[in-house]
Amino acid sequence: MNPVIDQAVQVRLIATAPGPQAVPAVLHYQPADPLAVRMSFPPEISLDGSAVDWAFARELLDEGLRVPAGRGDVRVRPSGPDRTVMEFHADEGIAMVQLKTADVRRFLARSYEAVPAGAEPAYLGMERGLAELFGTA
Repeated sequence: MNPVIDQAVQVRLIATAPGPQAVPAVLHYQPADPLAVRMSFPPEISLDGSAVDWAFARELLDEGLRVPAGRGDVRVRPSGPDRTVMEFHADEGIAMVQLKTADVRRFLARSYEAVPAGAEPAYLGMERGLAELFGTA
């Protein structure tokens, strides 16, 4: 069985308003989609009042704990020894959140227990899918 890994995290929304705002969020990993991580935010922090989900590479999150990583919609970088900053770029603007690095490390460790780094292709089911497609399954 491939367990889904959800971990609640507290993030600080970095905004132009005075002082960062604490917001609950959830990091989500599913072995059926072994290369991706999702981060979900509650509806109350979005401009249109709907929940917000971002998907990005697990490797990006891991690399961003050590050095600035990402050039696309999601960017991750260390912020001192205990914090990690994530930037989410959209047409509407940029949202920045700060997380405890220990929370991110704990989440990644659980994801690597479920699917070790480098073993992701075995969880993609591509070989089985191709065999079914070509009738050799």
